[in-house]
Amino acid sequence: MDGDEPDFDDLTRRYRRELHVHCYRMLGSYDEAEDHVQEVFLRAWRSRENFQGRSSARTWLYRIATNACLDTLRRDARRAAGAPSGTEPSVAAMPWLQPYPDALLAELATDQPDPEATAVSRETISLAFLAAIQLLPPRQRAVLILRDLLTWPAAEVAALIDTTVPAVNSALQRAHATLHHRWPRGRLDWSPATEPDAEQSRLLQRYIAAHEQADPEALIAVLHEDVRLTISPAIGQWIGREQVARALRDGMTTLGRWRLLPTTANGQPTLAGYLRRPTDEAYHPFVLSVLHIEYGRLTDITAFEQPSMFPAFGLPTSL
Repeated sequence: MDGDEPDFDDLTRRYRRELHVHCYRMLGSYDEAEDHVQEVFLRAWRSRENFQGRSSARTWLYRIATNACLDTLRRDARRAAGAPSGTEPSVAAMPWLQPYPDALLAELATDQPDPEATAVSRETISLAFLAAIQLLPPRQRAVLILRDLLTWPAAEVAALIDTTVPAVNSALQRAHATLHHRWPRGRLDWSPATEPDAEQSRLLQRYIAAHEQADPEALIAVLHEDVRLTISPAIGQWIGREQVARALRDGMTTLGRWRLLPTTANGQPTLAGYLRRPTDEAYHPFVLSVLHIEYGRLTDITAFEQPSMFPAFGLPTSL
């Protein structure tokens, strides 16, 4: 392309993944982020003649992406207003929330120079953090992501979402206050556990063996007293070792036979569960379980019964 018009092949190659992550943070949904990135480049293509190079191509694309996400959030009554004061961030109340494959995050981190790579940290892509910011009103969420995670100047954010610098600073202050109220320990509450170690690997093997051997008691033995089990979309939530134990005894022994494959999502260990029901000849994709492990115990199991997501993780369609 000539003049100041962007080269779209180059834009797609350079910015698609980070725009996908940005839309994912805004929307909490991998599938919706995929749709929105396609919409971003469609809008950009249609308006390419209006791009005069007054800002960088990256800023221009982020403006399109952010406003496309804001449009969607305003139309969705479930998400438009944020949550009532005092509401605990919970995946159980967010049926749109989906996990994000770590392999794709690694692709961004290795292919993009700073500051793009540094913007994708383990703690700001964790499920706990995603759930927390989903409770913010859309504009506050956009300001928080652009200012805190992408470290954009307030003036640039104001221009991007068509507001003033004082309004941006006020929105960021309110977002910080909301997160602090719901997560008093801040980063300590939503950061994933440390990098995998031998102890974590052993626990994952016990998790796999317990399912494949239909032995729920072996898994219950490694649950933290305050463990939380969430099954999404909109299945339910169980809190505490006793409640979770009852749910595991039912799910691990009545549905069929299990095979589990390890993967990672949102910076956390994840197990892909394949189920073979009595009438099946093969094991079919059934659930992605994102785990949080602390002190050698399972503290959180977030299970996504979304077989359609298996291809995004590069997982086989059957076993």
